[in-house]
Amino acid sequence: MLGIDIAHVLSTTTRLAVALSVAALTGCATSAVADTSSQSRLVAVDVYDRNDGTSLPVYTKDGRRYVVGTPGHEYAVRIRNCTGDRILAVTSIDGVNVVSGETASPNQSGYVIDAWGSVEIAGWRKSFERTAAFYFTDLGDSYAARTGRPGDVGVIGVAVFKERRPPIVQAPLRDRIADSAEPRNEKPAASPPPAASGRAAQAERDDVTRAESEPRFAAKLGTGHGRSETSYAAQVRFDRASSDPIEVVALQYDRRDNLIAMGVLPSPRYAQRQPNPFPSRFVPDPR
Repeated sequence: MLGIDIAHVLSTTTRLAVALSVAALTGCATSAVADTSSQSRLVAVDVYDRNDGTSLPVYTKDGRRYVVGTPGHEYAVRIRNCTGDRILAVTSIDGVNVVSGETASPNQSGYVIDAWGSVEIAGWRKSFERTAAFYFTDLGDSYAARTGRPGDVGVIGVAVFKERRPPIVQAPLRDRIADSAEPRNEKPAASPPPAASGRAAQAERDDVTRAESEPRFAAKLGTGHGRSETSYAAQVRFDRASSDPIEVVALQYDRRDNLIAMGVLPSPRYAQRQPNPFPSRFVPDPR
């Protein structure tokens, strides 16, 4: 079952989740592609351009991963569970939780994904029935900037949690020796450690990798709050095995020209020759 954790109403270790009905994607073992998927030990994350119908290639520079966004194009974040257990994927875009709309922190709501399953997140969740589509747009039009939070525009984050397994309870061994006169000196079973309490400061819990300050570009991309779409959800339970995420995956995005200026993509190379004023060919269509 896929789902959304609504942990902010419960304790740190006991979480409630919301199941989302979506079509399952191909599992990690057969579909993870090196140049389109940002894969970690537990999950594979890729960005799907809904207009072009393609997964965006992932480029790496200085240990950070980037994708090229096209202004006006709608997109989805696809997360594949590469393990045999359920996981929770707390997902943020531009520093905003995609489920609740809060300034993102790993202790908030997220998507619960079945073993070897997947989820496609195509919009900001507005209810158990509707989402507002993600689309690439200028920073000023982004949902984060329009709600007064422009500082982290341009990054997609996924914080991954494992599910807590219930303890295995065994009855103590009985002394079956009938003629034993001395009582057995058994030590009582150790009590489980107390549940970790919530951290007060969000900064202490937020392990999402953030980009260092980059030169400002007039046309930096963000993610808009787009058209309303149907996306049904229902509640499920998820108990986190730890208060901090096991992994954090980060993908930064921007328009192609900005990534070229940052050195993420190579500059276009043109033929080194003398220009001909009459090249004797038909005029091509503009790109």
